Amino acid sequence: MPKLGMEPIRRAALVQATIDVIGAQGSLDVTVSQIAKRAGMSPALAHHYFGGKDQIFLAAMRQILRDFGAEVRDKLRHARTPRARAEALIAASFAPSCFDPATVGAWMTLYAQATTQPDMHRLLRLYQGRLLSNLTHALRPLSTTPRQDAETLSALIDGLYLRAALARNSDPESAKATALRTLDHVTGATP
Repeated sequence: MPKLGMEPIRRAALVQATIDVIGAQGSLDVTVSQIAKRAGMSPALAHHYFGGKDQIFLAAMRQILRDFGAEVRDKLRHARTPRARAEALIAASFAPSCFDPATVGAWMTLYAQATTQPDMHRLLRLYQGRLLSNLTHALRPLSTTPRQDAETLSALIDGLYLRAALARNSDPESAKATALRTLDHVTGATP
C-alpha cells in the first residue's frame, strides 16, 4: 500500500522523466516503460497514474507551460509600462530555460503531435491564445492595430523560437533582438 501523499511525488517524477526521455529521444517515439524506468517505478504504476503515453506527455507539456507562465509572471512583475510589458513577454519567450534540450524536444513533439491529436492541439492553442492576449493587452496603448500587431509578434516569436531551437549554434539573444526590433517597428518607436 503506498504512503499517503506519494501520488503527487510520483506524478511529478513521471512528468520530469517524460520531459527527459522525450528530450533525449527527440520525439514521442518512447515507451511508457522507458519513462517509468527513468522515474524509478514500474510501467503499471505509470499507467495507473496517467493511463498512457499521450496523457503523460500532456501532463509534461502542462508542466512546461506552467514553468513558462512563471517565467512570464516574473518578467512582468518588473514591467511598469505597456512597452516594458511587451518586452517582458518577448524576453520570457527567449529565456534560457526555454532552450533546455529536453524542453526543446518536448515543444517540437507538441508541435508535431498537435496536427493529429486534439488534446495536444488544444494545449498548443491555449499557449498561443495566452501569448496573443498578453501581447494585445500590452500593445493597446502603443498601437493603432494592437490585435494585428500582436498576431504578427506572436507568430514571429514562435518562428524565431523554432529557428533558434533547431539551429546548431543556437542564439536566443539574436532571436530576441529580432523580436524587439519588430516591436519597435509595429509601435513606431525608434531604437
